Amino acid sequence: MHIKLIPLLYLDPGSGSMILQIVIAAALGGAYAVKVYWKKIKRLFRGKGADEEVDGTAVLTEDQQQENDVR
Repeated sequence: MHIKLIPLLYLDPGSGSMILQIVIAAALGGAYAVKVYWKKIKRLFRGKGADEEVDGTAVLTEDQQQENDVR
């Protein structure tokens, strides 16, 4: 008995279009996720001691607070 697997590998234009749509959606979804979490990603690589922003308000270090008090 001889079974050919070639017909199982056929992609019609609709399948190609669907694969292209999935690739584009994944790229756009990844870009949006980076946009949403950009501040957290930057904070991850900056480390401690740098200015941090929490809920849109800047958190100052002790040195910066003292400098602002002097002004």
